[in-house]
Amino acid sequence: MIWYQKEIILSRRRGFHLITDEVLRNCPEIKKISAGIMHLFLKHTSASLSLNENASPDVRRDLETHFNRAVPENASYEHDLEGSDDMPAHIKTAIIGSSLTIPIRNGRLNLGTWQGIYLCEHRNNGGSREIVATFYGENKL
Repeated sequence: MIWYQKEIILSRRRGFHLITDEVLRNCPEIKKISAGIMHLFLKHTSASLSLNENASPDVRRDLETHFNRAVPENASYEHDLEGSDDMPAHIKTAIIGSSLTIPIRNGRLNLGTWQGIYLCEHRNNGGSREIVATFYGENKL
């Protein structure tokens, strides 16, 4: 059994962003694993991680539109010292989540054909986001 842990720092504007390729570039050791697990954990409370459609950018735009309607800014939140986008960002993160667990098979993430990893940035100016990637499994022969 082999274990790896990396910290990946990404910065994005507000929206839903496909980051699968960046995760893989930062974790080339995945190629050494025949069967295992990758766990991704986002160390923030106003952005989230998700698995979703990896081909059509329309899906990412529609998700952003939907969540902005479902959790509007300026809705009389008590927690508003950091701006009108802060509390809605916390709510969106609570709904979507801050971690993912993905199987590894034969040196690759074992995702479905149309699945990709999203960084969901819920703040207008969220800044740098740290993702801890922990992956382990059987050493590929």
